[in-house]
Amino acid sequence: MRVAAVGVHVLDTHVIGVESIPQGSDGQLVETIRWSPAGTAGGTAVVLARLGAEVLSLGAIGTDVIGDTLLALLGREGVDVSGLVRKPDHQTSSSVIPVRPGGDRPAWHCIGANGAFTLDDLDLGALEGITHLHLGGPEFLGGEAAGQLLAHAHSLGATTSLDVLAPGDPDMLAWIAGALPHTDYLLPNDEQVLGFTGATDLAEGARALLAAGAGCVAVTRGAKGALVVTSDDVVEVAAYPVEVVDTTGCGDAFSAGFLRGLALGHDAAAAARLGCATAAQVAQGLGTDAGSYSLESVSALAG
Repeated sequence: MRVAAVGVHVLDTHVIGVESIPQGSDGQLVETIRWSPAGTAGGTAVVLARLGAEVLSLGAIGTDVIGDTLLALLGREGVDVSGLVRKPDHQTSSSVIPVRPGGDRPAWHCIGANGAFTLDDLDLGALEGITHLHLGGPEFLGGEAAGQLLAHAHSLGATTSLDVLAPGDPDMLAWIAGALPHTDYLLPNDEQVLGFTGATDLAEGARALLAAGAGCVAVTRGAKGALVVTSDDVVEVAAYPVEVVDTTGCGDAFSAGFLRGLALGHDAAAAARLGCATAAQVAQGLGTDAGSYSLESVSALAG
């Protein structure tokens, strides 16, 4: 599996043990502060690399120290970062995530260079030989440009997937609609599906996205697991019970596990189980790169 992970790359700062935000200029001791690579492209890239895929990251970062750190963390995971262009007039996208007991995680986020990324930043020649293209954050390109990129991937014989970062909204769906007919696997969460479509039933909303052009819709449902909807079937997969430390990156981890399972020849149900097992591994640490896991360990959890 040779994957191009295109789009949103972020450096996350996780702060564990946040009971409340201090008043005024007061301080507070916390358990841990940690950096990790993240984003609907960057986080998924890390997990795919952990699961044995060959991964090339393509996107935009700044020329700042945040960008230097993000490159180092991605490179340490074996991700090829040669496709990340550096924008001197934009900072690298970054988030600060105070993690509450139980795993809830409000966030402060700076869009940074992700908002300046265009198709002109891509070396299409670098995509030769890929078996899959995963686009994270198509809303930054717009549906027409995103569709052109995904169509190019299809012309190379690659499969495609799409993960939207923005909350679900009918106007957002209209903005990215041009990409859906070129999307083999759409990977939203449950709130996005209902928000995009106005449906009250998740399967009904997923079918509406199929009607808009997506080949398959694999929906994450948090602690409820995942729902995979195709034109022929609806498959529900339960989440794995674990002690949650931080849910940051769990959606990206599901995407990576699900896509890796499909590349290994699994059917939709087995691929979704691998996705949920991967998300469960990530939920037990800080960020997608936390702890030690592999395709073998995740597969063992998935059964």
